[in-house]
Amino acid sequence: MDASDERFGAPGPAHAARAYRHSGWWRPEFLDDLVLGGHAPDAPALRDAGRALTRAELRRAVAGCAHRLRALGVAPGDAVITQLTNGIPLFVLVLALVRIGARPVLTPPQLREHELDPVIAAVRPTVLAMPRAQRRFDHLALARRLKERHASVRMLLVAAGADAADRAADRADEFDLDELWTGAGPADLEDVGAEAGRSPSDVALYLLSSGTTGAPKPIPRTHEAFGHVIRTSAGVSGLDEDSVYLAVLPATHSFAFSHPGVLGTLCRGGRAVLAGPDDPAEALRLIAAERVTHCALSPAVLLRWLQAARQGGFDTSSLAVIQVGGARLDPATAGQAHAVLGGRIQQVYGMSEGLLNFTRLDDPPEVIAGTQGRPASPGDETLVVDPDGVPVAAGAVGELITRGPSVITAYHGGAAPASFTADGYYRTGDLVRREASGNFVVMGRVKDVINRGGEKIPADELEALVLQHPGVGAAAAVAMPHAVLGEAVCLYLVPSGDAPVDLRGLRRFLTDRGLAAFKLPERLV
Repeated sequence: MDASDERFGAPGPAHAARAYRHSGWWRPEFLDDLVLGGHAPDAPALRDAGRALTRAELRRAVAGCAHRLRALGVAPGDAVITQLTNGIPLFVLVLALVRIGARPVLTPPQLREHELDPVIAAVRPTVLAMPRAQRRFDHLALARRLKERHASVRMLLVAAGADAADRAADRADEFDLDELWTGAGPADLEDVGAEAGRSPSDVALYLLSSGTTGAPKPIPRTHEAFGHVIRTSAGVSGLDEDSVYLAVLPATHSFAFSHPGVLGTLCRGGRAVLAGPDDPAEALRLIAAERVTHCALSPAVLLRWLQAARQGGFDTSSLAVIQVGGARLDPATAGQAHAVLGGRIQQVYGMSEGLLNFTRLDDPPEVIAGTQGRPASPGDETLVVDPDGVPVAAGAVGELITRGPSVITAYHGGAAPASFTADGYYRTGDLVRREASGNFVVMGRVKDVINRGGEKIPADELEALVLQHPGVGAAAAVAMPHAVLGEAVCLYLVPSGDAPVDLRGLRRFLTDRGLAAFKLPERLV
């Protein structure tokens, strides 16, 4: 791909790319080498509920998976939907795809057809990788339906196993993901990937936007730009070879994946423990058993942890840093977290499009509790502007716009061009106030968005779907307070006739149309 082609979010104007490289922000390295290279080969790397890998074992697993993917016909440039849960298979697959020049599309497991169809239409993947089932939802059936609708999809990779009965004679296009990397294969990464003909300016993978302005948009991240994001975020998070990172938020979200997440931990020589968000007591037990030093939480998950920790019996003395992001953290909760769990709170405010803001570990308590931080990258430029794009007065509220070595210049395929200014700034859509210290305080959104525990729900998207119900004449989706999640969805309805519309029936109607469960209304008025 031409590195100057901004339609695909590549490095952008040649002078900016040269400046980023000259400053050392963009380096001539590949994402897989950054994550897997260096450090002691016998050092632990990843652990999930079923297994553990050293760094050498992880490299061999990635090599074996890459070798088999090529044998199955996965080619450089192919997009691959990776809608997997937290576990070693996710990271082996993603790194193997990157190694052979294919492009994983990091896709949160909670998304359904309503969100996935436009993503698949945009990137035209050849492969869908999904779990067999999760939280009583049949992902394999979903994958099969999507494959039938999208001609680009040739193959399904199924984690935690489609067994022989599931892979009947007419299912020769389905493969068990574990079988791609647990058998014998090439001795190491150097034996695979060279034929991909990669460049550090190539797209390494796609993240997905939060969907605050409609369907999630694929976000192309090049090796050199994404490497800069990982290095800078890992640095301000205090990660090193002694760090143990617990990933409980979905690792297909950038926060737990790479900001700094699991990839940032691995690139600094630390190790990551992979779990889920549903069992706070189990997470607290893992902290004690694995001597976890770092974790990343949403405010909603943090509140659940605090409730479990207050019941006693958990040793969290190893915790050094508790990162909190995805939604605004109540200052009182920040103080409670430090008192109950120990460690330092670090607020993280960022976006998959690139800009990452962190409070610093040595900031005063009032800054850590009351702001969402400042840019991690010294190269990222930020402005707070009014609706006409004019910078506001110091301390005034306005929209945050940004550009720099961390930030994309376009979405995949040039989608949503209005999200970018003529001079290359990305419009975040966030309303912020910049403190005299340089730290941001997030005040809200330019558009009406409901933030349910860190998941963003555009009100207009939900309203448009609700209006398809034959019994609804008008609808308005608003945020209502929620003790744990912060906000939840409340719907104001005007019926189209005399028949009432009940909440259970409306939720079933929306689910049947493929809407993700986290977007469903929880109250009708």
